[in-house]
Amino acid sequence: MVSTSLKSVDLKSESRSAINTAEKMGSRPANNLTSLNERAREQRTDAFKKLLDSHRGESQLVILQDFPDPDALSSAWTYKLIAEQYDIQCEILYAGTLSHQENIALVKLTSLPIQRWACQSPKTKEKDLSAYQGCVLIDNQGTTSQLVPILQAASIPITVIIDHHSLQEGIKAEYTDIRPNTRATATIMTQYLQAGLLEFDSSVSEHVNCATALMHGLRSDTNYLRQAQEEDFLAAAYLSRFYDSQLLNTVLQSSRSKQVMDVIESALKNRTIHNNFMIAGVGFLRYDNRDAIPQAADFLVTEDNVHTAVVYGIVHDEDEDLELVVGSLRTTKITLDPDEFIKEAFGQDTQGRFFGGGRSLAGGFEIPMGFLSGLNENSDFAKLKWSVYDTQIKQKLLRLVNPENSVIPSH
Repeated sequence: MVSTSLKSVDLKSESRSAINTAEKMGSRPANNLTSLNERAREQRTDAFKKLLDSHRGESQLVILQDFPDPDALSSAWTYKLIAEQYDIQCEILYAGTLSHQENIALVKLTSLPIQRWACQSPKTKEKDLSAYQGCVLIDNQGTTSQLVPILQAASIPITVIIDHHSLQEGIKAEYTDIRPNTRATATIMTQYLQAGLLEFDSSVSEHVNCATALMHGLRSDTNYLRQAQEEDFLAAAYLSRFYDSQLLNTVLQSSRSKQVMDVIESALKNRTIHNNFMIAGVGFLRYDNRDAIPQAADFLVTEDNVHTAVVYGIVHDEDEDLELVVGSLRTTKITLDPDEFIKEAFGQDTQGRFFGGGRSLAGGFEIPMGFLSGLNENSDFAKLKWSVYDTQIKQKLLRLVNPENSVIPSH
């Protein structure tokens, strides 16, 4: 997501635009497709209500991807508030880190209730998981969280999956709402609010803060509403009644850290462009600075004559004592499917799980380095290792971007 610290954000104007758009859309005569969509939505809502009612009094763990974004954070909070109406207590968890300055600001300023369970932490290993009757996956399908295998090993059932990414194979849930054609999970959760599962009250600070988080999640995953669809505008119009525009402005104007700026500088120095497709390797990064990679991709895709940017680096996870090649893709090309592109470029592991995937206009990948992890104290070895991986990633990408010149000659 491109930082907004360089420009002021007129959120009230955005809200008015969303409301006007929604009103225009709402004034159109109903057609058969609209009726079908409304019936499908009603059926989903009824099924969701029955599911929640059948789990009254339980305790659940709401699992986010290891590096949760505003869409995931806000959607999980909304699920927690809805579940409380059914006497279901939820804890929202992630295993990675919050390093993006806007995510840190969002959690702090809204008092968003989230906990980090580091997989190698003694506290995590000693947790008594028998107190939880179910697991909920929000804005993911279990493939991007280190916590899911731990919960599966403890025989905690997957109760709910709500997501807008492309369908991933492998994990089944009692209730599933996966909509790859919807721009944001925040839109899905807002629709549940509109359907009456929870009535927001502008006099309740927790509701105002959650609505603010949802507006941020919706905006971030629709590229400031530029890629928004009708349902997103309708959701934004609903949230405009409750959210705090001043609070959201404060979140959006949080400044980039020096580490992020250094990664963006490295990406600019190392970028190459092939057929309007930019590729940039940024070398080795600490785990806590991992979110700099998608921020660099957000920045690079704004360059003239570039429609897609891929930024990647080697991330060292000290807690797990392993290294990963981590990359992010950002595109403005509507005909490019990030999920399909990344899966074709990098393929699957030995268990059949893809190394990455995506959604509309964005994607990411993680490739474990296994036996070659570590030993970076030896600078010559570290340089050699980076050269190998940098060359291989480029060749994987160029095979699709520029097939006639995809082999990078050795020096």
